[in-house]
Formats: sequence, structure tokens, C-alpha cells
Amino acid sequence: MTSFPHDSHGSGPGVITPDGCAVDFYSLLPPGRDPELINGAIPPGASILELGAGVGRVTHPLLQLGHRVVAVDESPEMLERIHGAETVRGRIETLDLERRFDAVVLASHFVNAPDQELRRTLLRTCRRHVHDRGCVVVQRHELEWFDSAAPSERSDDGITFRLRDVSRPAPGLLSATVEYQVGDRVWRQSFTTARLDDADLAADLAAADLALDTVLTEDRTWIRALPRT
Repeated sequence: MTSFPHDSHGSGPGVITPDGCAVDFYSLLPPGRDPELINGAIPPGASILELGAGVGRVTHPLLQLGHRVVAVDESPEMLERIHGAETVRGRIETLDLERRFDAVVLASHFVNAPDQELRRTLLRTCRRHVHDRGCVVVQRHELEWFDSAAPSERSDDGITFRLRDVSRPAPGLLSATVEYQVGDRVWRQSFTTARLDDADLAADLAAADLALDTVLTEDRTWIRALPRT
């Protein structure tokens, strides 16, 4: 949902990961359309490296769709909830498995990191682990959201989402606090994220020896990139 959050807490929040995610809350999130979208962008029965896999919200459906997944996350508590996939504990920035995959998935808006060099480091990890004829599937925030984001509330699948304390500390940056409520349990995450338009994304991909191949969704939040060879 958010990029590089911090300051998370709640009523009985359970385990909070180093980047501020509540393990119990992420275990409640439904997979949505993301697994089918990824499945349509990669070869059948692909070997997948999923970066920032969390509790396996996307991992488990991809396994059911016939793919082989290696799930990476820095939180052991997150990885404990993944079943049927190989799991690797580690930070995306420094990961080097000395293996390559048919597809690498970088979801959860990691690519919207405010620091440009960090964004490019994350994408270099993707390039380091993808076959020359493979692909990288990336999720970014919707561009219109940066312009229109304001305090709001909505409910979906029994979860109430509230956006609070929205500010724009610098051009191209948005800071806010998102609040999640399920029953009487509440979790909060504060975050800052960067607006990443097509030109910005193309430059970051090029710095990682990748190139934009296609936009996968109408809102342009999901893209597929290919290695530059």
C-alpha cells in the first residue's frame, strides 16, 4: 500500500517489521487482481523472484497458478507465513543470490522511494537476478493520486482505510499517514513517497540496464521492463 513506512502502532498491533509493517494486518489483506496481472505478464510456469513478498499475499496465488516462486523479505515473521515457496530473508538493496529467474517482481510501490539512488539500487537488484530474456514487473503509485491525494476514508473487504496528515514537503514528494482498521484493531503507518512519471521511471530503469517494455494497466501503475542487451 505504501512505500517505506514508519511509526506504526495499533490496538494490539502484534509484530511490527523493521520498515513499519504490521504482520497481522498484512495477513488480512486479500490478493486482489495483482497475481492474475503478474501471471499475464510472464511466461507460463515461470521461475519468479518476488522482492518484498511479505506474508505471501501474492506468492500463494502465483504458486497456485503454476509458477515457482522464491520469496524475499527482511522480516522473518513475514516469511513464516509463506508456505510452498522457497523463502530468503534479506534486504532488497543488497540481495545477490547468484541466480537468475524468468521474472522478477518488485511490487508494493518500492520503486517510489524518495531517494533516487535507492530506487536505482532496487532496480539493479532486479536486473542482477533476471535472465537476459526474462522480464521485471514493477508497481508504482498512480500519478493522478499524487495530485489529488487528500484526507479520506473508504471501506473494502471489512477493512477501513483512512488517509490522514497529507502534505507535500517538496516538489514531487507526498507524505501522509494511512490508518487501517479491522474491527477494534487499528494500525497506522506514516510514509513519504516520490512521484514517478514515465520519464523518471525510464531514466531509473536505464540506470539499472533495463528498459520499459509495456504498461500493463490503464492507470499505468504496473509496467513490465526488459533487460537491455
